[in-house]
Amino acid sequence: MEKNSWADQWDNKQSSSSGKTTDGGGASAKYKEKVEAGLGKTKAAATSGLKKVKIGTSLGLNWVKDKYNKSTTKN
Repeated sequence: MEKNSWADQWDNKQSSSSGKTTDGGGASAKYKEKVEAGLGKTKAAATSGLKKVKIGTSLGLNWVKDKYNKSTTKN
């Protein structure tokens, strides 16, 4: 009779014959894949948005700089 430790009794992962651990159900693996795919899409959208903000800021600052230079050179 083998006695299990307290941690083994409350461990949700089960060991298969090949030595790999598996979750009690496949739902968490599917959920994890969907979350990772969503994070990839979010990262791509954030990167694209950041590029647009950077370009817009650069154009805006150049516009202000040009207006300032025009107003100071008129005098």
